[in-house]
Amino acid sequence: MTENNRRYDEWVNLQVTIARQLGALRNVIELYPPQPPLFKGGSFNLSKEQQTTITPPPEEGEHTITPPLSERGQGGEINRLLQEKYTQLQKHLAPESHEILETWQEKKARYAAPEYVYKVRDREVRVKTHTTSLSHNQIPKISLPRYQDWGDILRWNLQENVPGEFPYTAGVFPFKRENEDPTRMFAGEGNPERTNKRFHYVSLGMPAKRLSTAFDSVTLYGEDPGYRPDIYGKIGNSGVSVCCLDDAKKLYSGFNLCEPNVSVSMTINGPAATVTAFFLNAAIDQQCELYIQQHGLEETVKARIAEIYAAKNQKPPQYNAHELPEGNNGLGLMLLGITGEQVLPQHIYLQIKKHTLQQVRGTVQADILKEDQAQNTCIFSTEFSLRLMGDMQQYFIQHDVRNFYSVSISGYHIAEAGANPITQLAFTLANGFTYVEYYLSRGMKIDDFAPNLSFFFSNGIDPEYAVIGRVARRIWAKAMKLKYGADERSQKLKYHIQTSGRSLHAQEIGFNDIRTTLQALYAIYDNCNSLHTNAYDEAITTPTEESVRRAMAIQLIINHELGLAKNQNPLQGSFIIEELTDLVEEAVLMEFDRITERGGVLGAMETMYQRGKIQEESLYYETLKHDGKLPIIGVNTFLSSDGSPTIIPQEVIRSTADEKEQQIHTLQELHRAHAQTAQRHLQHLQQVSIANGNLFEALMEAVKYCSLGQISHALYQVGGQYRRNM
Repeated sequence: MTENNRRYDEWVNLQVTIARQLGALRNVIELYPPQPPLFKGGSFNLSKEQQTTITPPPEEGEHTITPPLSERGQGGEINRLLQEKYTQLQKHLAPESHEILETWQEKKARYAAPEYVYKVRDREVRVKTHTTSLSHNQIPKISLPRYQDWGDILRWNLQENVPGEFPYTAGVFPFKRENEDPTRMFAGEGNPERTNKRFHYVSLGMPAKRLSTAFDSVTLYGEDPGYRPDIYGKIGNSGVSVCCLDDAKKLYSGFNLCEPNVSVSMTINGPAATVTAFFLNAAIDQQCELYIQQHGLEETVKARIAEIYAAKNQKPPQYNAHELPEGNNGLGLMLLGITGEQVLPQHIYLQIKKHTLQQVRGTVQADILKEDQAQNTCIFSTEFSLRLMGDMQQYFIQHDVRNFYSVSISGYHIAEAGANPITQLAFTLANGFTYVEYYLSRGMKIDDFAPNLSFFFSNGIDPEYAVIGRVARRIWAKAMKLKYGADERSQKLKYHIQTSGRSLHAQEIGFNDIRTTLQALYAIYDNCNSLHTNAYDEAITTPTEESVRRAMAIQLIINHELGLAKNQNPLQGSFIIEELTDLVEEAVLMEFDRITERGGVLGAMETMYQRGKIQEESLYYETLKHDGKLPIIGVNTFLSSDGSPTIIPQEVIRSTADEKEQQIHTLQELHRAHAQTAQRHLQHLQQVSIANGNLFEALMEAVKYCSLGQISHALYQVGGQYRRNM
């Protein structure tokens, strides 16, 4: 990987040298025209009016830059020699470099025009290129450099370029979406109904509904809610409890998961495939519900549901709340307890399923390598987890799932565990390339899966965070294009940013918003694709509605009020940004070399190289913080008159006993309703695993009748449980 990218950089330097020499030669050639100038009455073919204004010749002894006539006569010979040199040198300029220089003025003109036109998947997009300030100035959305030197122009295009063009240093899309902020707020607490209410609160009135889901530790470890002492207290705490398909339906109810302005992110790794199957089936049943409404089948379906549950001697599941939250129209709740295929003809259901899988948007984290290195929510063996990831991606390819990403390769938790920004970026990209190699080894084609990979980074306050997106996009694009021969869509690294949780402190918690604002500025100026801003009180409790509103306001104020944010490439052209970009890129490549020396990512994991490095960097940070060498305002310096004590919250938000009991009751009713059917599907799941079939295909059916814990324990028997290398 490093050889590939460094070879490109060397090629760029060579091309820049050639272009610079060609530009210099061109300038000299213009000084020596092929024919000597013709004199008529002491003028260069000037009119009588022009001749009268010619400065008289200098007096004898005065200095003049005009060569003697005899020397001027040699202009043709000099021009010929220069032209020969120019032609010889031009042969060493690559065709793509020649095209860049030839079309540079045309490119500048396109961005200077009032409207810019480009295509996205054969759809024409028209964007106004300027915004108008209160002072009536036209502020360009994309600013281009004013370079004259051919070498500078070429280097900028080959290493920087405009957003949307290789190597995508400034961004992967030509312009940001109109009327849509990159806001994606993280939420999860209690039961699905409670988190659904928070989702509707944070997205109410927003043109785009970008939901980001936090799961409780019971769900993260693939277990079901229950009375076991190490489980009961964790149900619905620090995340939402989701144990079955009905929970997913309730969680995302009221959001049409196939609308282009709705996308869902799910932060879950060990049981990611199972939870993704919950989500996709919830989306499919939503569309079945819409079909039922459009064809006036509501009463027929209600009667069918009543008949099914009467036969089981049970009541149909319900949404556990006195009323639906504001903004929730009830979509997704009609088919609780059953699936669309139980009430619709098979061919109709399959049509709806196909359409849904092609339309649904979002991502699941599913980054098992990062879990081993940093966050620890591994449940299956690493090999089996990789297989599940591969099966899910294979299913996505077969069913044309293009808008839902099968993995969010995550640096955030690496940073939260203590890594500095260089290590976060290097480990994350290395993990990404490992997934690429694994999928290729399974016979998948690079352009079939690479567009379904996304990334997730933390933004702290360190200077390197200002360029983390620039460097990530550049390294990824070079490798995808030059090493793997991938197409443009595969070359585009898309990523989500969450401001640093580790930078939030329990002392002077009001100052946390200031830190978050600075981190959000880094992210927005660096053209992140989506952004979560942390709430100031997260150091002491789950965020309240008030603190979440403030956190959302941070990025809304930047996007809508801050004038410079109207420009979409404000970092380009800054000396320090260019210097930082080169420094960070080289540091990441050096870390790649160290990982390669240890046998690659998986080889390094066997000796716990990544964990050890993260722990060392965490200790270094904590040492500097505690001895005061790293100033943190309100924590170790600039203390208040009472010493800036740790804030003790009046109330710590946790799930209630009622919410825990509701989740356990939901699980018990599910097991009771599908006792025999669930066992058949669990056995089939194990048989598919043993026969090396596609497990995700089987999971898509199993989750209709089985709980998360049932599926996890069935897979342990064929895939093994996680055990850390010591």
